[in-house]
Amino acid sequence: METYVRMPAVAGQFYPANADTLRRALQTYTNVNGDKIEALGAIVPHAGYMYSGHVAGAVFGRLNLPDRYVILCPNHTGQGEPLSIMSDGSWMTPLGEVHIDADLAGRIMTGMPVLRDDIEAQRHEHALEVQLPFLQLLVRTFEFVPITVGTSRFEHLVALGDAIARAIESRGDHVMIIASSDMNHYETDSTTRVKDRKAIDRILALDAAGLFEVVTKEHITMCGFGPAIAMITAAKAMGAKSAELIRYATSGDVSGDRDAVVGYAGIAVTK
Repeated sequence: METYVRMPAVAGQFYPANADTLRRALQTYTNVNGDKIEALGAIVPHAGYMYSGHVAGAVFGRLNLPDRYVILCPNHTGQGEPLSIMSDGSWMTPLGEVHIDADLAGRIMTGMPVLRDDIEAQRHEHALEVQLPFLQLLVRTFEFVPITVGTSRFEHLVALGDAIARAIESRGDHVMIIASSDMNHYETDSTTRVKDRKAIDRILALDAAGLFEVVTKEHITMCGFGPAIAMITAAKAMGAKSAELIRYATSGDVSGDRDAVVGYAGIAVTK
């Protein structure tokens, strides 16, 4: 049976479709100063590169990058299962094909029975796709497990994080967990910065329950808070002790429109 190849859904929209143009943009975004960080996990934004590429690039440019990843993203389309994984096959971008780590995907599914093998949730979702070209530029050859999170049930998010940690530890190799998320959406720049700081403080404290509470009570429209909670839970189970805010910005920094912005935070989680 032929394995499924997930073709690019947002090349030419969220990022350049031409490989050379894309490569040049990525090189600009990832050309950052600072000591390399040994991270267990990270939060990286997923807007169009013109808005959040410099924040994502600042994260990827600072991390010591392995050749295995679990990448979690929100489900913006509403398609497919609430908790979706692709357990085999590959994803294509203008920079080439990236294969799924089928063994690691299987281990995660074994530990998380409500996680469904489902292509539909992945087929048109941009939030994970936009992360891959950064890794293709910097790592070149790697494998990953894509997970799309369409539930806000705290107990399921924690269970997913625990299952990811157990699966990674059972393998014994270095796997980084990336949570794809933008921060608060479509409020004024000043309001967004205040709200985002509240969420960022909980993330820096590695407080998954606190993040859930503040996002819910303060009406912070952080689209990937579910992936972030799962990543924090997994990283803590694997020994994480601290986190670092690498870069923060809003779309207003690029567009000049301060009336309705989206926030972007790049965060590394470390031992």
